[in-house]
Amino acid sequence: MFVIIGAVLVIVCVFGGYSVVGGGHLNVLWQPSEYIIIGGAGIGALLASTSPGGLKAVIHQVLGALKGPPISKEIYLQALMLLFELTKTAKANPLSLEPHVEKPEASEIFKKYPKILSNHHAVEFICDTLKVQISSPMSPYDLEELMDADIVAVHEEEGRAPGLIAKTGDAMPGLGIVAAVLGVVHTMGKLSEGKEAVGNSVAAALVGTFIGILISYGFLQPLASKMELNNAETGKLMGVIKAALLAYAKNCSPKVCVEFARRTIPSEYRPSFEEVDKSTSGAGKAAA
Repeated sequence: MFVIIGAVLVIVCVFGGYSVVGGGHLNVLWQPSEYIIIGGAGIGALLASTSPGGLKAVIHQVLGALKGPPISKEIYLQALMLLFELTKTAKANPLSLEPHVEKPEASEIFKKYPKILSNHHAVEFICDTLKVQISSPMSPYDLEELMDADIVAVHEEEGRAPGLIAKTGDAMPGLGIVAAVLGVVHTMGKLSEGKEAVGNSVAAALVGTFIGILISYGFLQPLASKMELNNAETGKLMGVIKAALLAYAKNCSPKVCVEFARRTIPSEYRPSFEEVDKSTSGAGKAAA
């Protein structure tokens, strides 16, 4: 939402300041050829620098940036409750956990927490870690190293999309200059048409430089920053899950596992001890 608000504010301030305060004419800025050159070249450069999977990730993360924050207190609370139920089930009978981690989409435990179930990275992280502990238990130290490697791999994968947007933004001023140079070349053929025709043609050429810089610093760079912020927020969720699973590997009780996880949640979203205790107590009674 803030991405859309920010983009609208950029447009209003830039074009409003030019036309209302500066007395400029907006019709001068309407140069379709410049937009086609800059926009088409930018999209082509983006396609040339990525793969189909990378392009899909870019689209997914751009749409995510246009929505609300990817993380909320409710998501963290659902994560804590899911981890509580999984560790409680594992403590009672490790083998009874196997169907839940083998097919989480069919698990009655996972279905209770749709916000986590919809996050495929989080689900894979939980299930793969618990599968290892069921089939061949590892020491907490080795398990932590394994989970850290998984988190790093996911972080690198998710970081490619904002990097592509940022690099495309870096190229926009240069593409704007390309459009401007082509406009100047076109102007050279109008030298015999008089000062007015030459002036209009030069103004049209300079619009290319303006648009390239505006798209870069007004839209693409902030969008890339927002995508990076979203990825960082999602990464914190993985850290919370890691804390609970590591506590489980140390043979802590389910409530202690959840408390380890709760303490790693950023204070902005962290539920209180009373909230978690009430929720886990309710889940325990329901299971009984």
